Amino acid sequence: MRADTPNADAAPPTGLTPRRPTEPRIPDGRAERDRLLDAVRAYVAGADCTPPLSLPELRTHSDVLLRQAGEDGAYRDFTAVLVSNEAWRETYAGVPYRRRLLLLPQCLRDPDHCPGEMDDVGLTCRRCGRCVLAGLLDEAESLGYAALVAEGSPVVISLIQTGQVQAILGVGCLDMLERVFPYMESGAVPGLAIPLLYDGCRATAVDVDWVLDALHTTSDDRARLLDLDALRAHVEKWFTPAALETVLGTPSDETRRIALDYLAAGGKRWRPFLTAALYQALQNDPCAPPPDPLRPAAVAAECFHKASLIHDDIEDGDGARDGRPTLHAAHGVPVALNAGDLLLGEGYRLIAEGPYDAETKSRLLAAAADSHCTLAVGQGAELCWARRPAALSVEDVLAIFRRKTAPAFEAALRFAAACAGADEALTGLLEPYSEALGTAYQIRDDLDDFFGPDAGDGARRLRPSLPLALARERATGAAAEWLDGLVSRGQIEPSERARLREVLARLEVEARMRAMLETHKAAALAAIRPLGNPTVKGLLRRVVAKIFRETPNLECCRDHQAGDARRRVARGR
Repeated sequence: MRADTPNADAAPPTGLTPRRPTEPRIPDGRAERDRLLDAVRAYVAGADCTPPLSLPELRTHSDVLLRQAGEDGAYRDFTAVLVSNEAWRETYAGVPYRRRLLLLPQCLRDPDHCPGEMDDVGLTCRRCGRCVLAGLLDEAESLGYAALVAEGSPVVISLIQTGQVQAILGVGCLDMLERVFPYMESGAVPGLAIPLLYDGCRATAVDVDWVLDALHTTSDDRARLLDLDALRAHVEKWFTPAALETVLGTPSDETRRIALDYLAAGGKRWRPFLTAALYQALQNDPCAPPPDPLRPAAVAAECFHKASLIHDDIEDGDGARDGRPTLHAAHGVPVALNAGDLLLGEGYRLIAEGPYDAETKSRLLAAAADSHCTLAVGQGAELCWARRPAALSVEDVLAIFRRKTAPAFEAALRFAAACAGADEALTGLLEPYSEALGTAYQIRDDLDDFFGPDAGDGARRLRPSLPLALARERATGAAAEWLDGLVSRGQIEPSERARLREVLARLEVEARMRAMLETHKAAALAAIRPLGNPTVKGLLRRVVAKIFRETPNLECCRDHQAGDARRRVARGR
């Protein structure tokens, strides 16, 4: 295993228990919580919500907002927290990072493997990397925050009373946040609170990217002004048939029509989005719409990606993708191959004929060629395996993942760096960031394929996959022999699905994969830690949260006495 590869056998991070419904006072789905947050922001923008607001005032605002939005009145307390956050946000943004406190629940730690020590304040984190604490603490402290890992109410009350912190970002359950609120209100302390989602003090969860967005909130940081949702919507408009014709020309034959229709037909658009987002973060005014000269490079990134999908679907024998027939299923293999080749050619043509100077074109072409070659090698490893299927090690599978997915992410980001004229120092950080990001992306795909709601029970061709590699590493006896036979046939039959599920569950494969997912996401964040540009660093941090729109289960905490909290904060200054 390479020295810089995250350890697949490291103790899993906290919170690998199956997802359960949120407590009744909180919307269960992430989309519902985001929709409610949007409604709160719109409401606060037009209402008199000057802080500090009393708890009765917050609840009154919540009642009005929930009625207007047609939302469940049971969400009153959760909504009150969001209203308070939005009321304080601009004031909070004006407080320097060095005068803020991040307060995290101490049982975010991995209780079975944590080498940290508990004292009368909370946990002294050893930054071992076995849970999410190290990443959150490193990020906060790199910005200048004081940070504590302890249960909230006694600690927060003590620090508020001493006046050593001017703003607080806290994570806690609704009951704890309500206990602390009167002290923050009376002290007029600006604070943002991110509620835990589940009842009880174990196996709860939090919307982690909400925590990270709040962490970076500052009036001095242009990254907070970059509206990623609006930018993604803007990029999506580049891929309507009419918009594509302005870049690629009006199709003059059926081959071009098929290729353009496929390019326009949906998809997540992560690659062009990454190109546009990083380019914008490198500008003096990140809020301005992406300029037209960027569009050819962004469309080229999607041309390369869609071409790879066409070819992969043919090579893998897949008849459907995202609920639609694959191109070769609709038009036949020869036509689909030809359309994929045309998209590759169009991608290179867009770069060659784009409005770029010679140096920028050279950098764009180098990024595209590097990505194309590496991806082909990764796909080739998978195709060669399919001729003689055999058990692979975890590292063998991860090596394929790195070559198959990471290059497209890296190329999209390198396109942005080239168009913005960024220096090689940034480009050098994009490789390890993209490698970790792409590997995490493939791990999540495998989780969906084997454990997601659409995993299915039908016959299926096998490919190099992490669940099978992890299972084979742990299996012994009859289970190991059965897995070897399954892999050597290269296909799983419907009658074998139940046994495979039983083997994977007994060997705790899903939990190990979720641990590896978090490890690789953390590796992506570690790769960009040296960045000196807060706008770019914040953007790349938010990209991880955007792509992996998940809520890892994170444990909450019980109260601890404040003790010498003042000394701990002073030591962190």
